[in-house]
Amino acid sequence: MSEPSRFDRGHTDDLMSFLAASPTPYHAVANSAERLEKAGFRQVAETDAWDGTSGGKYVLRGGAIVAWFVPEGAVPHTPFRIVGAHTDSPNLRVKPRPDTGAHGWRQVAVEIYGGPLLNSWLDRDLGLAGRLTLRDGTTRLVNVDRPLLRVPQLAVHLDRSVSTDGLKLDKQRHLQPIWGLGDDIRDGDLIAFLEEESGLAPGEVTGWDLMTHSVEAPAYLGRGQELVAGPRMDNLLSMHAGVAALGSAATREDLPYIPVLAGFDHEENGSQSDTGADGPLLGGVLERSVFARGGSYEDRARAFAGTVCLSSDTGHAVHPNYAERHDPTHHPRVNGGPILKVNVNNRYATDGSGRAVFAAACEKAGVPFQTFVSNNSMPCGTTIGPITAARHGIKTVDIGVAILSMHSARELCGDRDPFLLANALVAFLEG
Repeated sequence: MSEPSRFDRGHTDDLMSFLAASPTPYHAVANSAERLEKAGFRQVAETDAWDGTSGGKYVLRGGAIVAWFVPEGAVPHTPFRIVGAHTDSPNLRVKPRPDTGAHGWRQVAVEIYGGPLLNSWLDRDLGLAGRLTLRDGTTRLVNVDRPLLRVPQLAVHLDRSVSTDGLKLDKQRHLQPIWGLGDDIRDGDLIAFLEEESGLAPGEVTGWDLMTHSVEAPAYLGRGQELVAGPRMDNLLSMHAGVAALGSAATREDLPYIPVLAGFDHEENGSQSDTGADGPLLGGVLERSVFARGGSYEDRARAFAGTVCLSSDTGHAVHPNYAERHDPTHHPRVNGGPILKVNVNNRYATDGSGRAVFAAACEKAGVPFQTFVSNNSMPCGTTIGPITAARHGIKTVDIGVAILSMHSARELCGDRDPFLLANALVAFLEG
């Protein structure tokens, strides 16, 4: 393997800005689209007829984005090279009737999304962000990025058993954040507050998709600042790397493949939605791209047969306090390069031929990589890789960056790994 790519801390600085600016999937895809626009991509509507011209294009649907670059000379059966990721993260999401409270406290009713580490949301200053739907059917992003909410933990004096038996949280009773004082709880107070924050007229909002987020900024830490702490690394770290890689690949016109970025929503709760990996979005975009270039079903089949997807999602670095939970011969370390995820029961889609594709990309980029496999005594997680492989019949390889504190409100990675992942993705997309 060649020498690792020279580390550029600017990439990690930019990742931290991306994390801070993307408290929800809707903000993440809007920020991704803005970066792609600067790289020359243009948005196309799913309701319009598509043309077969070369260049960069993207589709937005809710919290999902699919972007692709057609090089000059691409034929209808040109295969795709896809980077897949997801935009959602576990958190607390606002219920349809959000206004609640008791005993002089105003609270917001929330529902648990995905599988968060619930204790990480306690006693943390939270903002509120998401998507507002207006009477005319249009949507507006909202982000109250200041301390607004807090889930207060019960004092130890009122629960002495917490020191011996551990913290026990009831998801319905113990996770409802406070946001003010008062006994006069009225339906519509929270939405009226957000209308005012957004400069909207009273009653203009008729629908909402809102969620909490920690307002603490991402930060370097450690003796040599070789670590990064921040929210939503699972999986905006991969989204950020994918956007950077696609923008870089789009500067070349001699590409043998059509590079694609697919950022899906709802991975954390099963991917079964119109914006999830188990939905029709990616397949529809790829097929329409083939047909827009004059292709037939035969061309579509040929293109898919030669397509490879790198499903990039965060994975587990070996935890120094719980090393026994990891496989004894596979100990991924932070700043050791991206990880190749393997599971013979197909919780990950990687096989030997897929490993060879990833190894070749890493070698071309001068990037070291590691392998992750679960301890046989522990259940293995999964991601969009197996879903993508099964739904579209394309070769898929599961990779990612090793982190600690996965699904916490604040996760931890190495400062070099995001840059190394992005370099590997560039080499993969360029073939």
